[in-house]
Amino acid sequence: MIQYFSIMLIAIGIYGLLSQKNLVKLIVSLNIMELGVNIFIISIGYVADGKVPILSPIVNKSSMNFVDPLPQALVLTAIVIGVGVTALALALVLKVKESYGTIELDEIRGDNA
Repeated sequence: MIQYFSIMLIAIGIYGLLSQKNLVKLIVSLNIMELGVNIFIISIGYVADGKVPILSPIVNKSSMNFVDPLPQALVLTAIVIGVGVTALALALVLKVKESYGTIELDEIRGDNA
């Protein structure tokens, strides 16, 4: 069920990237799409009634139903990288605003449509 929600978020992000002309709205759309991808990766690694993947002598070896920690580590890294990319993109938007006086793509290109 959560996979459908994440695919919907990805689709909303792609729609925003294709339809918006405002640079800040493009960055928000990119963040929505990134959130959908992160939720999808986490939902793939989910195991019902999963245990923490730490072995100890007390753990019963016959009931090894562990959650895979790799998707969690990948998503944590992706979140940190996404924050950095968002900060860089917003800094570039500020520079574009200073240079051109606008953040609308049509006005920057000079389109009269």
